[in-house]
Amino acid sequence: MAENNENLSSTERIKMASDSLRGTFVESLANEITGSINEDDIALVRFHGMYIQDDRDRRDERAEKKLERLYSFMIRLRLTGGVISPEQYIALHNIAGENSTGVLKITTRQTIQLHGVLKSKVKPTLKAFNQAGLTTIATCGDINRNVLCSSHPKQSPLHAEIFAYAKDIATMMLPKTNAYYEIWLDGEKIADKELEADPLYQNRYMPRKFKVGIVIPPNNDIDVLANDLALIAIVDNGELKGFNIAIGGGMSATHGNPDHYPRLASVLGFVEGKEKTLKAVYEVATIQRDYGNRSDRKVARLKYTVDRLGLEWWKQELERRCGFELQEAQPFHFESRRDYYGWEQNHEGLWYYTVFVENGRILDDENVALKTALLQVAQTGKANFIFTCNQNVILGDIQPEDKAAIEDILNKYRIIEHTNNASVIRKNAMACVALNTCPLALAEGQRYMPTLLSKIEPLLIKHDLIMEEIVMRMTGCPNGCARPFAAEIGFVGTALGKYNLQLGGDRVGQRLNKLYKESLEEEAILTELDNLFERFVAERIDGETFGDFTFRKVVAP
Repeated sequence: MAENNENLSSTERIKMASDSLRGTFVESLANEITGSINEDDIALVRFHGMYIQDDRDRRDERAEKKLERLYSFMIRLRLTGGVISPEQYIALHNIAGENSTGVLKITTRQTIQLHGVLKSKVKPTLKAFNQAGLTTIATCGDINRNVLCSSHPKQSPLHAEIFAYAKDIATMMLPKTNAYYEIWLDGEKIADKELEADPLYQNRYMPRKFKVGIVIPPNNDIDVLANDLALIAIVDNGELKGFNIAIGGGMSATHGNPDHYPRLASVLGFVEGKEKTLKAVYEVATIQRDYGNRSDRKVARLKYTVDRLGLEWWKQELERRCGFELQEAQPFHFESRRDYYGWEQNHEGLWYYTVFVENGRILDDENVALKTALLQVAQTGKANFIFTCNQNVILGDIQPEDKAAIEDILNKYRIIEHTNNASVIRKNAMACVALNTCPLALAEGQRYMPTLLSKIEPLLIKHDLIMEEIVMRMTGCPNGCARPFAAEIGFVGTALGKYNLQLGGDRVGQRLNKLYKESLEEEAILTELDNLFERFVAERIDGETFGDFTFRKVVAP
C-alpha cells in the first residue's frame, strides 16, 4: 500500500507547509544579522538549487572569537546533458569571479556548481544566471535533478536524437511552482494558485532525490545504473529502437548500517517510441512519489522502494499506470565508461576536444592555466562546452576551419600537454568535494586525491601497470557522490586521514565493489595496493581487469 501521512519526517512536513516552496525566504534574505537562513528554509532552498554550507577549516577559529560560522551557499546549475554555449560559459566565468570563490566545479552529474556564495550575493547570482539563459531550479532537493546523457557525439550518429529525450524528460519533470521566479527573479506573483497545481509533485514532491540518466552503449560514461531511473538506448542498424528501462540505482550508504546500502539499477523491460518512453519515466516517478518512504529519509530513495515491493510488483504497477505492457529487455553491452580525451571527429565532420580537468576543478594554478584557457576558447565563439560525468569538459561542435584556432589556444596554455601527460589512473579517477565545505564529509576528497595518486603512480610503474585502465574513486563520506562503490578501487572516508578500501567493482559499472579493509591511513593504503598490484601481475588471467581479478581472488565470497 502507498505510504500514509502518519509519522512523516520533519522535512515532509516542511515541504507540505511551504506554499509551493516559497517558505520564508523573503524574511530569511532580509535578516542581515546572520549569514544563514531560517531553519525550515534550509530544507527548501535545495529545491531552488542551493545548499547552505560553512567553511569547516575556520570553525574553530571563529568559535574562539565567538563568531557565527562562516556560512555561504553552494549553487548548482541545471544543465541537461551538460551542454552550454560559449556565451553562457563566459557569463558563468564572470559570475563565478564576482560572486563565489571563482572556481568552477564540474560535478559528477554533468553540471557546474559554485561554492562560497555569500547570502547577499545569492539573488544577484541567480539573476545573472537567468540573464544568460541559465537556471538553478530543481538541482538539489527531493525532486528530479539534472538529467544525464552520454556526453560525446562520437558515441553514435543518433546522439542528437537521444539527447532530445533528455531535454524532454528534464522539461516534463520541472516543478510547476512559480516560487523560484517570484523570490529570486522578482517575477510577478501568481494570483490564481490553481495555475501552479502540480500533478506530478503535488504538494509533497518526491520522498528523496530522483535521478535520471540516458546512456548509449557500449560506453557507460555516465554510470547509468547508479541512477534511480536509467534509460539504456538500444540502437540497431543505425536506428534507435527504444530504451531498456531500469530502476533502483543509488550510491549512498551509512557506515556500519547494512540497511543503508549502494545499489545498481535493475532492468524492468523495454519501451519504444518517445510517447511511451516519456510516459514510463513519468509513471516511475509517480509510483515512487506514492510508495516511497516519507518517515525515514535514510530509506526513502527509490532503491529501497524497489527492494521493499519487488521488481515484479513494480513492473505490474508501472504497466497499469502506463496503460501498456513493457516488452522484454533487449540485449546490450558495455565496454568502457571513459571520456575520449584529445581530438575526436563526429559523423558530421565536427571536431571535439576533451580536456582533462582533475577532480572537475576549473581554475588557474601552478600546473596549468585552465580557467584562462577555457575563457579564451569561449571568447572565440567557435566551441560549445559539454561537461561530462567524469568531471571533464569537451570543447565541441567545432567546424573544421576553426580547429586550428582552438588548438592554438590549448597549446598556448599547455592544455594539450597537460591532458596528454596525465596518467591513465589519474584520468580515470574522481573525487567528491568533501572538506572544507561539505557538511557531511568525514575526510578529505578532491584536495587529497591528487596527492595520493602521486604516490600510487610509482607503484603502478613498479609493477608495469601504469597503462592499465583502472577506475579509482574517492569520497569523504559514504554518501557516494563520486560513485566510489561502483569503482574498481574505491576510497570512502571514515575519519580525517582514514578511508575504507573497497575492491572488486567491474570496469564498466555493472558490478559494485565490496569492503576489503576498514579505516586505513595512507601508509596502509599504499602497502595494500602494492601487494595487490603484485598479486594482480602474478595471478591474473589473460585480459583480466583489476576489478575482475580482485573480485575473483580477493573479495568474492
